[in-house]
Amino acid sequence: AGHGGEDPGALGPGNLREKDVVLKIAKKLKDKIDKMPGYRAQLIRTGDYYIGLTKRRELARKYQADMFVSIHADAFSDARANGTSVYALSPRGATSASAKFLAQKENSADLVGGVSLSDKDDVLASVLFDLSMTASLDASLDVGREVLAQIKQVSKLHKKRVEQAGFAVLKSPDMPSILVETGFISNPQESRRLNSSSYQLKMANAIQTGVQRYFNSHPPDGTLIAWQQQNSGKGRQYVVSSGDTLSGIAQRYKVSVTSLKRTNSMASNKIRIGQKLKIPAS
Repeated sequence: AGHGGEDPGALGPGNLREKDVVLKIAKKLKDKIDKMPGYRAQLIRTGDYYIGLTKRRELARKYQADMFVSIHADAFSDARANGTSVYALSPRGATSASAKFLAQKENSADLVGGVSLSDKDDVLASVLFDLSMTASLDASLDVGREVLAQIKQVSKLHKKRVEQAGFAVLKSPDMPSILVETGFISNPQESRRLNSSSYQLKMANAIQTGVQRYFNSHPPDGTLIAWQQQNSGKGRQYVVSSGDTLSGIAQRYKVSVTSLKRTNSMASNKIRIGQKLKIPAS
């Protein structure tokens, strides 16, 4: 949950505070995820107190998280602004994170994607960091698309695609990281929805489903999901979402369109939303 403590975040009608709304959504999301076999959610904050952005990333790393989701409520000077959005980090943000990381390298031996940079020269460390950051950004966009596809069934979208910006809290090379704007707290109608327990639950359900769909397609090694897929004979599987193309899916998994079609006994490149595709070995 974003904000907290002395940082209330945005304020809505009736002095509704963003920090309170997003904590309720985060807690509902945790409850949903913890009921899923093989999953466990960790709240960055469990109450009304402030945690710095860098500390949030450090906590996610401490918990060895496979994904980071930052939950917020948007605001704008024009009360008519409305809709939900999903963000990933921008390439510009990755560049500044690299500079910051390298400046701290001499005093720490942080692991980036399992690679220690403490014993590498600056040029090699920079290359290794950029490779890790690029992989993290690609994964973040994939997660974002899955979550966005679910959120649009709950709320009108403010942006119809995953947007990218230099959010400091998302500058982690270790894991896919997204920021979800659950609605405009500055909009009277959306403020009432955000303050509603039923809407908070719907938003939590949408985020949870998007996260689950991503991990079904990209199960981290050593997890229950990966083990189940390896022992079921199904291998990797992808569920088609709005906006997907066969060539795009093939490119994402680094396989050919021909092998993808052959594995799924497809006569054409036509796919449909909700269709399950088996992903051949790359």
